[in-house]
Amino acid sequence: MLNLTLFGLLGLIWGSSFLLIKIGVRELDAFSLVAGRMSIAALAFGILLLLSRQVVARKASDLLKLAIVGLLNSALPFVLIAWSEQWLDSSLAGVLNATTPLFSLIIAHFALADDRITASKLFGLIIGFFGVIVLALRSADPRHDNPLLAQLAVLGAGFCYASAAVFVRRYLRGSTPIAVAGSSSIFGALLIVPITLLVVNPLPNLSALSAQVALAVIMLGLINTFLAYLIYYRILAAWGASRATMVTYIVPPISVFVGVVFGNERLDLFLLIGAALILSGILFANRAQIQAALSAQRNINVPAGD
Repeated sequence: MLNLTLFGLLGLIWGSSFLLIKIGVRELDAFSLVAGRMSIAALAFGILLLLSRQVVARKASDLLKLAIVGLLNSALPFVLIAWSEQWLDSSLAGVLNATTPLFSLIIAHFALADDRITASKLFGLIIGFFGVIVLALRSADPRHDNPLLAQLAVLGAGFCYASAAVFVRRYLRGSTPIAVAGSSSIFGALLIVPITLLVVNPLPNLSALSAQVALAVIMLGLINTFLAYLIYYRILAAWGASRATMVTYIVPPISVFVGVVFGNERLDLFLLIGAALILSGILFANRAQIQAALSAQRNINVPAGD
């Protein structure tokens, strides 16, 4: 029961990230928002890694690999999403970001010998990208101010996340998940902070930030990045990868719900159809893994008190 509760909590945390980003970019540019978020997460992870005495890298080349993961899994996609939400609703960004598993299928096909695209995966990809087309058509609706370039930025973030996942599977198999998450967050902060100092002029006056924006940045770093990863890896250890990654399927509807209810964003037919197609494509493309995960759930004996 505890793991199921944590699963729902993780979906809520990650689904709410997009509205928090939307709040943050009201007063901060994308680079400053991400620099603040990643600095907070990096500090928390740094303390955790020191206390737990985790081995971050067994050899020098692993440090470069972790820096690449920090760029692809944190710094670059965070900036792309934050930049896009200057124009996009948080709910739309959340739905577009759900294309990450679809990009993973494509990248894994070319990068991993044991993960090829099958007929069912291809059909799922086609359905999912039809959903992307529907959402792109939404930008042509005069009632909406959703530039196509901003939508492409979110898709670019999804591509980054997918690339990072495949990169970790190929080059960092021997590293512990917490070490990868923590060190990549630290490297991500080390990348984005100096870039922010170079490109943002003038730098934001932090003392002038509203309490709402300051709280959003703190929550993004401490809860939506640091705590979310801890919860995810707790579930991963208990359930295995197939079931743990199913959180991907509940994040988009939660992001839509949070955006509409708490962000006063518009819910329309384009968004609903696009989201339904993307989620259907993901489910169809990954149906073998989903069936295996559900079968494992039926056969598992849950220990008392869990």
